[in-house]
Amino acid sequence: MTADLLTTPVTPALLRGCLETERTPDGLLPHRLPEWARAQTQDPQLHMVESQPSGVRLALRTAATHVELTAVATTRVYTGVPARPGGLYDLVVAGRLVGQGSVGGGRTMTIDMMTGSSETTFGPAGTVVFTGLPPGEKDIEIWLPHDQMTELVELRTDAPVAPAPPSPRRTWLHHGSSISHGSIAASPSRTWPALAAAHGDVELVNLGFGGSALLDPFTARTMRDTPADLVSVKVGINLVNLDLMRLRAFVPAVHGFLDTIREGHPDAPLLVVSPILCPIHEETPGPGAPDAEALAEGRLVFRAMGDPDEVPAGKLTLQVIRRDLAAIVEQRQHSDPHLHHLDGLHLYGRDDFDVRPLPDALHPVAETHEEMARRFAATAFSDGGPFAPS
Repeated sequence: MTADLLTTPVTPALLRGCLETERTPDGLLPHRLPEWARAQTQDPQLHMVESQPSGVRLALRTAATHVELTAVATTRVYTGVPARPGGLYDLVVAGRLVGQGSVGGGRTMTIDMMTGSSETTFGPAGTVVFTGLPPGEKDIEIWLPHDQMTELVELRTDAPVAPAPPSPRRTWLHHGSSISHGSIAASPSRTWPALAAAHGDVELVNLGFGGSALLDPFTARTMRDTPADLVSVKVGINLVNLDLMRLRAFVPAVHGFLDTIREGHPDAPLLVVSPILCPIHEETPGPGAPDAEALAEGRLVFRAMGDPDEVPAGKLTLQVIRRDLAAIVEQRQHSDPHLHHLDGLHLYGRDDFDVRPLPDALHPVAETHEEMARRFAATAFSDGGPFAPS
């Protein structure tokens, strides 16, 4: 059947959820930070995760019932740990997941978590195939693998495709850590922000960056300049597990981050979300690191390496961050009536941990992503909530 299909190059007009694209020798690479922002850091972690297209999707109008997407994927492999499953592509029609698949080939990036070194091997492009789509003209979305860098080559379909028309829905701009990025979620349309956006009937722009929710000024300026109706910021865990700053720097950094967002979104509902429960860092500061004994057994588990006795001197823990984020929001609400706060323990707390613990001591499982999305939507998008429809 492939010989009878129409070929369509992938162009920026077909994409939603990314802020910029780059034409590489292999295809079109979506970015979630603009080039000027990427130039302001040399951190390889951030450069890797911002190019992983969490929340990015192809948005098409077509009568096609057969769709093929060719792409070059970059798969991560961690030394000493069982290989991760291949990145999934979710095909969604009218809000319903109707197909999933992966592409073969591509690059493999092997990362040694103990040394930080990495090595990349190269392979050919692969193709994911979706068949049996509903007949007739329809809008479809193909959500790209949320934790796998993806260079898009071309579409092949049994009917013409065009960009889906602009959505009338409100746009929600969200920033957070690997949990918002989607680590251990079931698939790209099943990360907690993607699910919450579906519950709230909004368009998602997800700036969740694994290991990189660090109050970076360029991230705040990117959010300032990105069109949005609703804005949220979920910070804390990366500041602790990287041991990045002390309390003296944290409080003004949060104020500065929010000030910058407000320059571009002076009246938009702005929701500050504190960290979900993470027992290793509740009372113990960072840095966090992989447990060497667990790695030797082929398991990836994190542990806290800091000293609780240093908390009075300004070291950060999650309990400290929750306390001070709540205080910052309360202080600012006197002059900012559109600023709101959500305690992350409402999304995932001690009782939840007892039922569904964090398998690597840091990231929630797929079922927890679903529950977090339900709770976030019930709080934020419900009547009287900060993101409730006008």
